[in-house]
Amino acid sequence: MRISKRAERIEPFYVMEVAKAASAVAREVAHTDRPMIFLNIGEPDFTAPLPVQEAALRAVRAGATQYTHATGLEVLRERISGWYRERFNVDVPARRIVVTAGASAALQLACLALIEAGDEILLPDPSYPCNRHFVSAADGRAVLIPTTAEERFQLSAAKVEAAWTERTRGVLLASPSNPTGTSIEPGELRRIHEVVTRRGGITLIDEIYLGLSYDETFGQSALGIDDQIISINSFSKYFSMTGWRLGWLVVPEPLVPVVERLAQNLFICASTVSQYAALACFEPESIAEYERRRAEFKARRDWFIPQLEALGFKVPVVPDGAFYAWADCSAFAERLGIANSWDFSFEAMKKAHLAVTPGRDFGSAETARFVRFSTASSMAHLQESVERLRAWAGAAVPA
Repeated sequence: MRISKRAERIEPFYVMEVAKAASAVAREVAHTDRPMIFLNIGEPDFTAPLPVQEAALRAVRAGATQYTHATGLEVLRERISGWYRERFNVDVPARRIVVTAGASAALQLACLALIEAGDEILLPDPSYPCNRHFVSAADGRAVLIPTTAEERFQLSAAKVEAAWTERTRGVLLASPSNPTGTSIEPGELRRIHEVVTRRGGITLIDEIYLGLSYDETFGQSALGIDDQIISINSFSKYFSMTGWRLGWLVVPEPLVPVVERLAQNLFICASTVSQYAALACFEPESIAEYERRRAEFKARRDWFIPQLEALGFKVPVVPDGAFYAWADCSAFAERLGIANSWDFSFEAMKKAHLAVTPGRDFGSAETARFVRFSTASSMAHLQESVERLRAWAGAAVPA
């Protein structure tokens, strides 16, 4: 059977490949006194709050399970619009919002609507691997631009300008970012968009962790800069609805019918039950719970990162959002005679029964020094993880 070149270009999602290996080890140690702790997947340990669950049940019992319009329930688009207004002081009309089957569908729709074969899209290195694969699936070419800790592992206007060629179509940013948890400084983001606009390009930005910002300096939507910016968002992270597969896309008004046409053909619509459930996300009771959870994620970050650094890991930039610690593990691994973060991750599974994500997925060879810890797990799991890492390192040091 002949496989398409498009499919051949897509690398495995190594985050999930490592997760499969961790699950296999977890089954072996499930009944021991040290079961597997998972700090590898970016999934909140909190589930949808009770009002959201109840809204889903009401929809099912009422038979509200038929297709919606491809752009989503009008009332949900209005609620999302209101959230931008109340949370970020940004006016985003509901008519510019398209509800999608997760942020993944939003990214796919944006790429298919805007990228021609051979177009180049500039991304930071490191960045979420699936973002570059969405570009590739649309027959574009993702160009990774190395970034530094001094740049918060984000692109700069100067680097975008220097990397721009006649084939460049635009940039795909993320703020806060996976895997680093860092955001783009607002002034720099404005300058990047100015470069892109002057070049006639497009600015796409992944804002799925924006609700989980911990610093007012960075907790602003790029949509406040210009209504030509395209933003991808999700109910998965801040709203704790990962498996519900619901997200949204904010696009300039002329792009709405284009995206709608694609969505009609590719997805028909997002899950109707999930859409009705999501209406309850914006109730005061739910928002209060989400804010409590945001404070808990921040508390985990504030405890966990100093503990990592005390063990010999280096976190070059303290994350200002999301729930990740992007840590250079080279010094810690060297003490154990381990070459890189890939080997470290598999050794951690076996020796400490701890699952983490190696840096291989997130960019060039430079990321091989890093591992991504997810602090979306409980504080008790984080504390136990630190103890296991300490014991593992101690056992490797000769008496």
